[in-house]
Amino acid sequence: MIRRKVTVLGSTGSVGASTLDLMAQTAASGEAVYEVEALTGGANVALLAEQAKRWKAKLAVTAHENRLDDLRAALSGSGVEAAAGEGALVEAALRPSDWTMAAIVGSAGLRSAWAAAGRGGVLALANKESLVCCGRALVERVKDGGGRLIPVDSEHSAIFQVFDAHRPEGVERLVLTASGGPFRGRSRADLANITPEQAVAHPKWSMGAKISVDSATLANKGLETIEAAYLFDMPADRIDVVVHPESIVHSLVEHRDGSTLAQLGQPDMRTPIAVALSWPDRLPWPAPRLDLAALGRLTFEAPDMETFPALRLAREALTVGGAAPTVFNAANEVAALAFLDRRLAFLNIAAVVAETLEAATTGGLLTAGGDCDGALAVDGEARRLARTVVDRLAA
Repeated sequence: MIRRKVTVLGSTGSVGASTLDLMAQTAASGEAVYEVEALTGGANVALLAEQAKRWKAKLAVTAHENRLDDLRAALSGSGVEAAAGEGALVEAALRPSDWTMAAIVGSAGLRSAWAAAGRGGVLALANKESLVCCGRALVERVKDGGGRLIPVDSEHSAIFQVFDAHRPEGVERLVLTASGGPFRGRSRADLANITPEQAVAHPKWSMGAKISVDSATLANKGLETIEAAYLFDMPADRIDVVVHPESIVHSLVEHRDGSTLAQLGQPDMRTPIAVALSWPDRLPWPAPRLDLAALGRLTFEAPDMETFPALRLAREALTVGGAAPTVFNAANEVAALAFLDRRLAFLNIAAVVAETLEAATTGGLLTAGGDCDGALAVDGEARRLARTVVDRLAA
């Protein structure tokens, strides 16, 4: 039986809710026993309170300080401690747990993920910005703290499952798969008048709006390329992306003898969560099973980096190194949110990223960064530069 003392950072989001759903299923079947130390969420304090009471968490934290009274009222009589604000998120991450899910979306999750990384135990990482912005410093922090970093993105989880960490010199190449998003096969002319509603309508995955936009622009695959480089210590020229619309093959690892190993499965975020939650064991749960005969065929094609230049820009940022990936991430987030606010055209998302990277290079910003505080400083300045570009393009 698997036993875990758990903290979920971002429990009210898609990944956090899926984590708790998986925990409920496996606890009900008698396969696992969980003790929940802390849960954190955003503005949805009603859901956060419901989760905290269901799991008898010791601490519930909302990121919004102005919602603390609402959270306390919702938890009244439950015995669950309530707190709010960034400092409280860090406190939650530092609480004694042997397994922490870091699933707060965006740079807002950086400090808490960094805190959890230094505490030891397993850090199940779904907040890609932490790795993109802090790079190898985050990986080293986990190691120095005696913990283990396990990726929760389906692509990196796939590589994690087939990558021989004891003999990394045998790996020749990593191949990340991409669904292609909702606009696969479209030309740039087709994308001129894309609306936010069209961009968030992902054909395979149910995700938050910003992540869905990243999938539509292929920026998510650029961010995942950067993550893979840090997670598996692989240079950019040995990481490829292939479009695989069925989303059955989640990634591949090519070895120097020509053998290529892949992880396959029905698209369900609970599968990579289960891998991280039960590692080094396997957790039985009613996962959707794969029927290859019913599928009939699997297709693959090269990504169109002319129509979707965000992927190319991310690879360039990784090659440049330093704080360039942090700048890429910040500019992309500013641009994606401006698009969702209808202030920026879809095709201009990548344009904002490109101009921000150029301005950051000219201004010497790419040599800054490093640890959490340094990364956040770069992130803040890059966002300021990106907003200037957005304002000019919007005007």
